[in-house]
Amino acid sequence: MSEQAMDDTAANPIAPGREKLVAKKQEWAREGRLLTGEHADPATRLPPGQRLVTDFPVLDLGVQPAIGRDKWRLRVDGLVANRLILDWSAFQALPQAEWLNDIHCVTAWSRYDNRWSGVGALTLLNLVQPMAEASHVVFHSYDGYTTNLPLEAWARPENLVATHWNGASLDRVHGGPARIVVPHLYFWKSAKWITRIELLAEDRPGFWEVRGYHNNADPWTEERYG
Repeated sequence: MSEQAMDDTAANPIAPGREKLVAKKQEWAREGRLLTGEHADPATRLPPGQRLVTDFPVLDLGVQPAIGRDKWRLRVDGLVANRLILDWSAFQALPQAEWLNDIHCVTAWSRYDNRWSGVGALTLLNLVQPMAEASHVVFHSYDGYTTNLPLEAWARPENLVATHWNGASLDRVHGGPARIVVPHLYFWKSAKWITRIELLAEDRPGFWEVRGYHNNADPWTEERYG
């Protein structure tokens, strides 16, 4: 797949008929829905306003791209010394590891003890060598979705590009063949169907961030909206 083809992801990640859902979630942001006004220590494990679930809810904008492993590519570029374009075989040849963590969705569910495997954020960053002026990261998904992080929030040992969940290949509905996992933030920061990790010199808010959701997304201080 050429670089141009990799850029030809959907310009609009909202499926027809889902516009009302997006508008409703923007209304929730304006109203501060689910906010309790409480803060909590991460040692308590369950953030304020969250409920514990044992299933794995599926939340998206109605577009679930079907990307075969033979077509999948991950680009890591922008302000880096060494740009990467990885196909599935090259990605699998990188050091693989496992992580166990909890995840917290802004829609108020949390799930404990998720076992992921894939490639760590630090492994990728060590390969590309961010330039001194790089300060932020934008994740680009095959459906056109984007979300942003400060580089320091991505450059943590618990973060990864995941290809497996609880011992099985990541399902399409949960972002397979590969997704971002940033467990210390609300889960909209963990972009599904990842195809590009772009390093920038300044912040560039993503899909939900420009629609009223908090730029930082810390569940322990209830940064749901901003």
